[in-house]
Amino acid sequence: IYPIWSSYPAISTIGLFLHKQGLTHPRKRRRKATPTELPLTSGRYINHVWCADFKGHFKTGDGNRCNPLTISDHSSRYLLCCRHLDRMSYELTRMRFERVFREYGLPEVIRTDNGTPFSSRGLGGLSRLSYWWIRLGIHPERIEPGHPEQNGRHERMHKTLKDHTAKPPAKTLAQQQQRFNGFCVEYNEYRPHEALEMRTPSQYYSRSIRKFPSRLPQARYPDHFQIRAVQMHGNIRYLGRKLFVTECLYGQYICIERIDEDVSLLWYCDYLLGQIDHRKWQIRPVKNHPLSSAASCGAKRT
Repeated sequence: IYPIWSSYPAISTIGLFLHKQGLTHPRKRRRKATPTELPLTSGRYINHVWCADFKGHFKTGDGNRCNPLTISDHSSRYLLCCRHLDRMSYELTRMRFERVFREYGLPEVIRTDNGTPFSSRGLGGLSRLSYWWIRLGIHPERIEPGHPEQNGRHERMHKTLKDHTAKPPAKTLAQQQQRFNGFCVEYNEYRPHEALEMRTPSQYYSRSIRKFPSRLPQARYPDHFQIRAVQMHGNIRYLGRKLFVTECLYGQYICIERIDEDVSLLWYCDYLLGQIDHRKWQIRPVKNHPLSSAASCGAKRT
């Protein structure tokens, strides 16, 4: 005697039938963004390292979604920005960073996680936003996925922010932003930190001497570098062949440094994007990559 279910087709057979009828589609495998290979910058002085993140979203009392973008100076703990954005898009995030840069100047490094819009699944994990930072002379670095402790100071500030402004949330986005504004004043002006010898962040912080430029600076490369324009679909022409780089740099210029018959280096401003393998005709990531002392772009680093 066979059980009643023994005559049913196998799950794989059902799946094959549904696929042939066009009723199922294979899942696309999600590629994870690439974290920075270099050890994270220590942030020894003010405006050396800024930390940026979108604090986890939540809903206000009227049901609207709140996405606060936060930016802080790593050394002084000074909270440079806590602002709700309607969308976590490149355009809105860049506009907010422009305002912060105009008010406080430019840092040398910006540390983020691997989420949108700070990172992408493209070359080196870089996004349109991080390429813009590089153009300004700012080095982007990313923590490892699943390791928020690598941005621990910023994450602890997030917990304090949540406790003081979102338990419970305000009724409207406008009222929630007022809470954020008040928190920035309290956190910077009145909240001392033991690591700052019981001083407040405002007593320790001062704006950067690297000013936000009125026009985006052009990159300068040595004469032996070969300049290439990134075409519409992210390709360049090199050695008579087409090579895919990244769509994020469409319309911009990158540079190639020929090392030998087998390898070339691919640069964007002073940031090493990767190695071009001439035999396999692909771009390999470069671990522990340095900044170039030959190429330059953006405001000078101190």
